[in-house]
Amino acid sequence: MTDFATYTNILPDPNNPIGEAGQSLAVASGGSNGPGYSTVNLSSKHAIDNTRTNSGRLVSRQSAGHSWEISLGYNPMTREQFEPVYNFLLQKRGSLTPFLVSLPQYKQPRDATFATFVASNNFTTTAGGTAGTDTLLIGNSSYVLATHKTAKPGDVFTVTDSSDSNHTKTYQITRVETNTTAETNTTEPTTAQLRIHFVPSIQRQIAVGSTIVFNDPKFRVVMKSDVQSYSLNTENLYKFSLKLEEAQA
Repeated sequence: MTDFATYTNILPDPNNPIGEAGQSLAVASGGSNGPGYSTVNLSSKHAIDNTRTNSGRLVSRQSAGHSWEISLGYNPMTREQFEPVYNFLLQKRGSLTPFLVSLPQYKQPRDATFATFVASNNFTTTAGGTAGTDTLLIGNSSYVLATHKTAKPGDVFTVTDSSDSNHTKTYQITRVETNTTAETNTTEPTTAQLRIHFVPSIQRQIAVGSTIVFNDPKFRVVMKSDVQSYSLNTENLYKFSLKLEEAQA
């Protein structure tokens, strides 16, 4: 008898097979790939209130937290391709239960050399970060800028904080400062550090030494609708699409 520790909580895709018992399982061991996506649409949603005074001056404020919205399209699927995804979602019962999704464009950082480094090495925060900040100084004692290159704007990351398991927000980098390129009014990063700017601002306080996950960061989401449906064409192919929204813990 082969036991497993937990059920997989990752939407099945070509990189995340699922076994018939609901476990994470390699295809070679009997797992089923989920199909790849034909389209991926990602929306960054800021809740901003704008008002103008009688003189025309603009007053803006953020009235609620940021969220990501994801739409996934699939090519027509055979039943073998369709069932791993559909039954995984049925188990979540609409918007009741959150799960994780890996988007192919963010599975690895943009720079291939940096992606290889972070696949087996973690950056950690060198100082704590308070909620509301949009900059972090991060480092790794084995990292060398000239050798391992750098993160780039557009890379996505999540935070693993041992003192706060509820920090499940996903962030996207907008600027990266290095030892060779840094704003003059700030402390220059060392050759083993990076200063990253990102969107949205930190949602929860981050402790010193928290892990910054660049390799295959995942979005924590729920389905936007509690109704799941599909269509079956005359060739016995299943047509299905999915709308998701971020769900923080």
